[in-house]
Amino acid sequence: MKKDFKVIGFDADDTMWVNEPYYRETEDVFYGLLSDYIESDECAKRLFEVEMKNLHLYGYGAKGFMLSMIETALKVSNNQLPGSIGQRIIELGYELLEKPVILIDGIEAVLHKLKAAGYRLIIATKGDLLDQQRKLGKSKLEHYFHHIEVMSDKQESDYLRLISHLDIEPDDFLMIGNSMRSDILPVLAIGGHAIHVPFHTTWVHEEVNVDQKPEKYYEVSEVKEVIHLLGL
Repeated sequence: MKKDFKVIGFDADDTMWVNEPYYRETEDVFYGLLSDYIESDECAKRLFEVEMKNLHLYGYGAKGFMLSMIETALKVSNNQLPGSIGQRIIELGYELLEKPVILIDGIEAVLHKLKAAGYRLIIATKGDLLDQQRKLGKSKLEHYFHHIEVMSDKQESDYLRLISHLDIEPDDFLMIGNSMRSDILPVLAIGGHAIHVPFHTTWVHEEVNVDQKPEKYYEVSEVKEVIHLLGL
């Protein structure tokens, strides 16, 4: 594996700190609120459809998720949703925004080691800007990073703009993250390198099956293994 990367990028949610389990917990409460109208499995399907429809408007993050829950609840109740349930859904959104930031085991040691070795580290994440800033502040990890990029999406074009801003070539960029769709495949497609660190809970929208391992692709079971992969 190449070692002399000019920039190493880290995803944030479920790569540096826990995120997706909070959404799953919120969804379970949401399904329970609507149990008089619809079964949980069907409710999950309807919510996902609304989220996908709204992605181009709301982007990723808790605020858009809350709005999609409200829209789903109105649809499945034929606009007969009691005010108390609507208020509870709004509260679920607030609670999601106030969840504690729990670091992934070993992440700070990895960041410390990489920075000490002279690597220029950045965050390349997507989501709501204010929410990601809040989580980064609570994480106490900000000082490890040269640059922080909160992206509206993570397509090839988004990474190309980031690479251009960093004034490097794609081959000098290594991305580390838990999502094949967002963190790995787009970076490989533009000529960069990527390390996949699977997380035990992944949003269905981010799930992608890859039959053959692409060139410049690496996988570790835990983020702390990145250090050994880079020979440190």
